[in-house]
Amino acid sequence: MELNENKLHDLLGKVVTEMGAAANGPLITIGDKLGLYKTLSESNEMSSQQLADATNTAERYIREWASAQAASGYINYNQNSNTFSMTPEQTAVFGNAKSPVFMTGAFYAISSLYFDESKIENAFKTGEGVSWGDHNSCLFCGTEKFFSPSYEGNLIGNWLPALDGVVEKLHHGAKVADIGCGHAASTIIMAKAFPNSTFIGYDYHDKSIEQAKERAKEAGITNISFEVATAKDFTGKDFDFIAFFDCLHDMGDPIGACAHAKNALKPDGTCMIVEPFAQDSLAENLNPVGRAFYAFSTMLCVPCSLNQEVGKALGAQSGEKRLKDTIIAGGFSSFKRATETPFNLILEARP
Repeated sequence: MELNENKLHDLLGKVVTEMGAAANGPLITIGDKLGLYKTLSESNEMSSQQLADATNTAERYIREWASAQAASGYINYNQNSNTFSMTPEQTAVFGNAKSPVFMTGAFYAISSLYFDESKIENAFKTGEGVSWGDHNSCLFCGTEKFFSPSYEGNLIGNWLPALDGVVEKLHHGAKVADIGCGHAASTIIMAKAFPNSTFIGYDYHDKSIEQAKERAKEAGITNISFEVATAKDFTGKDFDFIAFFDCLHDMGDPIGACAHAKNALKPDGTCMIVEPFAQDSLAENLNPVGRAFYAFSTMLCVPCSLNQEVGKALGAQSGEKRLKDTIIAGGFSSFKRATETPFNLILEARP
């Protein structure tokens, strides 16, 4: 078979780009842990020696790290002064943990994928699942670190106001359940914003619930509690508001989870389902966001669902139509897309 040289060169160029991205993943987490991005972003420009001195690190390593980051376009290099700097945009993505587009958390989660490769390889052969709790612990801190900035930037100001009447109820005092709460980033944000309401976070992963309790204690939140429970057996009734943050597609029986949530709501209650952004067909999702979410879905979401009863395995790119069908099959009579971001669909369902 004759090779098309132009197509071959294009493909090799993409692969080399991928090699650089994969190799830089650990450098991103190192830069975050050691405060390299944060320190550099707070200065006009710094030499490698100045950055090393400011972060109590070794200059030779910093020089090579900064060179890799500059080659990636993550920081800037000034050849005249031999210094490095960061633009406001680079700072938003790498240097400011409060930014809604802060992305370093994704690379902590990605590191867990490499640790767990053999488990997923075996799952490919057997068709069996891999429990969320059986992944490397980098996944749990990475998930929290990745989702928290988006929740901080969008939940109170944009997502909840897009739901009919929910903010008013939360201000007056509502009973709220956060299903699949993980380390409770979303639960704590809501509990802080609405002190008159009470919040219960549920998750079937006991170690995440332990961490959630610690996070709430550190934040000094008193209108919040946590329980180890699945989405189909959590206790409690007469909730005014129930939320699923980026977790419904991970569940083995999402229809059963929706049915249980619907029965736990008051007749005038609201359920919010936050899911990864996706169109309804594979062809429409062949883009950078879909590419990332399909990869995470293969390594995390589908194995997690297949490890549970039913094993529906919706996947992280299920799209609004499949989600609507799932939610309506769970007994909800009303469904709409409340709002969206480039990374999320925010869906509203009512009994």
